[in-house]
Amino acid sequence: MRTMPEISPSSIWVLTDGKAGDLAQCTGVAEALCVPFEIRTISPRAPFSWWLPFGPTDPREWENRPNSPIAPPYPDLAIASGRRAAAYLRRIKRRSNGHTFTVFLKDPRTGPDSADLIWVPEHDALRGRNVLVTPTSPHRFSVSKLDGLRAQKSPEIDKLARPRVAVLIGGDSRHHTFSEDDQNLLLSGLREVAHQGAGLMITASRRTPPGLAYGLASLAKSGGHIYWTGELPNPYGTFLAKADAIVATADSTNMIGEATATGRPIHVFHPGGGHAKITRFLGTLQRLGAIHPFPGPLKTTTYEPIDATPVIAERILADYAALRRNDKHEPAD
Repeated sequence: MRTMPEISPSSIWVLTDGKAGDLAQCTGVAEALCVPFEIRTISPRAPFSWWLPFGPTDPREWENRPNSPIAPPYPDLAIASGRRAAAYLRRIKRRSNGHTFTVFLKDPRTGPDSADLIWVPEHDALRGRNVLVTPTSPHRFSVSKLDGLRAQKSPEIDKLARPRVAVLIGGDSRHHTFSEDDQNLLLSGLREVAHQGAGLMITASRRTPPGLAYGLASLAKSGGHIYWTGELPNPYGTFLAKADAIVATADSTNMIGEATATGRPIHVFHPGGGHAKITRFLGTLQRLGAIHPFPGPLKTTTYEPIDATPVIAERILADYAALRRNDKHEPAD
């Protein structure tokens, strides 16, 4: 963010149970605020973990216990995500005597009063005066970060044939299953794109079925494409930045949401299954001209990047400043 308002936080906690997706979203927002932040990780034991977000937090992690993740001094701002973190965020608000401005990313399941500000994606149902809604989710791949990665030299990627296509493959999930037919159709579509002269930058996930992962690796090896096998450094951000087009699987809204920050067309492959929320999410992006079906004609037309992260950061700063101004004007007892 280029400018900071006159009243802004000077300390931030990022609070999650360590889940990678939640941590990435919170960290992305914290980075956009340009304020130093600490990562605080909760680890509630059973049975307390079973009752969250509704039940009490684990007493072992209360603020007065050794090595507590929520021990004071409390920050000006706390950003949390994940159902286990919701109850801890409420506790921080109480124990700080209302000083800490609290932000929750995604539906906390405990209503709009669970935090000072709540962000949800458009396909979620929660609404309220303090609920911010955007088409996509926050992440760490800001437009400026992508511009920087795009400008960096990367010999292995830069030598690929154009158009360069980032291929982002998820896998089996609660709502989607990659059948053998799905895997064959996806691989066939990628072979056709490669046959037309495109250079592929392929990354899979831990959920990718072994047979599909093997097929992707074989395709990359036989055609002079890139297949990331998990070694460091992770080229995911560079794949996004240097792509002329993107192929992504519909099982991950986070992956597709990150890709929309590039302004490059996203070609979505639908494995078996689905969910109404995901359908609504993809419908919104289709109306915005960001996504197209896969297999299908490869498009390289661009659109205005869609990035929720700076929108959320701006709202946090505005609401934080408004709350602090109100605090200053409260009459004395």
